[in-house]
Amino acid sequence: MKNYSTDDYPRPSVTADIVVFKLRSKKPDNFRKDSHGVLSLLLIRRGGHPYKDCWALPGGFLSPGETIEDCALREIREETSVIPASLMSIGMFSEPERDPRGWIISNAFVSVIGSTEETQQSGDDAADAQWFDVSFEQNDEGSYLLRLSHNDIVLRAELSEEKSRFGVSAFVIRDSGGLAFDHAAIIATALTALRNGAKDFEFIFDFLPEKFTLTELQNVQEAIMNISVLSANFRRKVSGLVTETDEYTEGAGHRPAKLYRRK
Repeated sequence: MKNYSTDDYPRPSVTADIVVFKLRSKKPDNFRKDSHGVLSLLLIRRGGHPYKDCWALPGGFLSPGETIEDCALREIREETSVIPASLMSIGMFSEPERDPRGWIISNAFVSVIGSTEETQQSGDDAADAQWFDVSFEQNDEGSYLLRLSHNDIVLRAELSEEKSRFGVSAFVIRDSGGLAFDHAAIIATALTALRNGAKDFEFIFDFLPEKFTLTELQNVQEAIMNISVLSANFRRKVSGLVTETDEYTEGAGHRPAKLYRRK
């Protein structure tokens, strides 16, 4: 080892980017209907170059002595004041020219924020931090359209999907829609992982408090998958995953609903 030197080898910089989702409750136009969930994504507006004033994922550079997970938690706390309970790795993004500052590899994470979490507040080098409603669909030509909206701000990105010989999918950005770096591809990857998990009812409980109604649970899956599900079919599928409590909703303005918890 005495002849080994790290200076003999080129080394990239390392960053962490964090894709954080929550479910926003949207009130219906008809007061007789229940509110439904809208999937939202946390973005920051960059305060410095490159991509100054563009919207981006929270994230930043790995510091000496910390793990990449520690880096991710530190960066999102410093830039948004949001503290995720947990993080799940969704892959590494290492295209040589993904960052104009140089050779920089990003480790991407996804997290889900429950309804009781604190609101966001920008800090550090983020000029702003906001929740954007998410739409992610495939069009007739096979391209994926990512739409992120907050009030009058609308970001529209277009991506294609490429599969390797091993069946691993990667998203290629055709139009970034104003998002910084390759963050449109990272978001698309995170949404795909979230939807794949929601098919088997993974992740969906993380959007809810400890006790919830079956309608609230169904709303979560429908918001993530962007589909409508027959209530009877949904309740049959989740029957083995939840257990009844002795409690009911209060003050909802209509007949109280039974509360459940995850088994």
